[in-house]
Amino acid sequence: MNLSRRDLIRSAPLAALAGLSATGARGDEPLIVRMQEPRNLETPLSELFTGGTEKFFVRSHFAVPEIDAKAFKLTVSGHVEKPLELSLADLKKMGEVSREMVLECAGNGRVFLVPQARGLQWGHGGVGSAKWTGVPLGAVLERAGVKRGAGDVVLVGADKGTIADPATPGAIHFDRGIPLAKAKADETLLVWEMNGAALTPAHGAPLRAIVGGWYGMASVKWLSQIVVLDREHAGFWQTFDYSRWERPKGAPPRLVPLTAIEPKAVMTSPAGGDVHKLKEIVDLAGYAWAGERAVSKVEVSLDGGKVWHAAKLGTSESHKATAWRLAINLPVGRQKVLVRATDDAGRTQPDARDADRRTYMINHLVPVELNVK
Repeated sequence: MNLSRRDLIRSAPLAALAGLSATGARGDEPLIVRMQEPRNLETPLSELFTGGTEKFFVRSHFAVPEIDAKAFKLTVSGHVEKPLELSLADLKKMGEVSREMVLECAGNGRVFLVPQARGLQWGHGGVGSAKWTGVPLGAVLERAGVKRGAGDVVLVGADKGTIADPATPGAIHFDRGIPLAKAKADETLLVWEMNGAALTPAHGAPLRAIVGGWYGMASVKWLSQIVVLDREHAGFWQTFDYSRWERPKGAPPRLVPLTAIEPKAVMTSPAGGDVHKLKEIVDLAGYAWAGERAVSKVEVSLDGGKVWHAAKLGTSESHKATAWRLAINLPVGRQKVLVRATDDAGRTQPDARDADRRTYMINHLVPVELNVK
């Protein structure tokens, strides 16, 4: 399906695009404040995947809790043979691994939804990549001895508070349940380092989870408890929030928790609104990622999706972002450039928004306007 001019305009308000894509002094921009308290900060487009820890986006549901790292204990309880209480030193003695993985907020790109949806109005910068160092969650669960019949593994943060819409039953902790198989996967870690340095409070110190390939709501910060259930978790954060509609064949629609990151490509250069001369060869560039999968191709269209040009990819691996580049001659006029990624399972970014995703999993095509004179 090709996008009409009307579809292109409706899919992303031009004012929003201009504000998000303008870069000024590229490479020297502050994080974009999306909420003062709790602190929520977005990576500027010019430093996407290149700004390191200092320019890594920050997502917080409640205020940063005060935790004494020396007195810190992680408890493991529930459907296990041996409940545990582990200090950071205990965890580090279990051996450490490091993995570079992408972390993306489930609401990344929400500003492009029409009409405007509730929630933080992220542009493209609610995503980043880091080298995470810690211990596999599976090793901790093995030590605790998970009982037969286990269901979800619930990760509980020390942060807590109330939400008004939809209303919580008083103050609650942020938590997230993940299936046992994902909890035991190699890419699911309990980490204390980010890019070779100790976690900062904003990024979950002293300990956080990283659930590789899944949206960031599963990577619980300030991790304090792990509770193994004998059933699926039905907490606030995966029923009322961070869920999508599923339509099983022959059954009514139902809400299911969000899981894996969808394929997405973003153009970071040139910036939206940049002016170029006729017949000038323009070097388009950006990044693509696909959660648990590798990116197999990135394509660019200048005519609303009728013709697609293959971009050159960097090294592509699962859980990582890959750079892409395309040198192309832009026609005269205002060009709405579309970029789309396809993963190695053949899933491609959709032309239009799927309303069943509610305000999450935003990877439909969003045009970037360039002006050629």
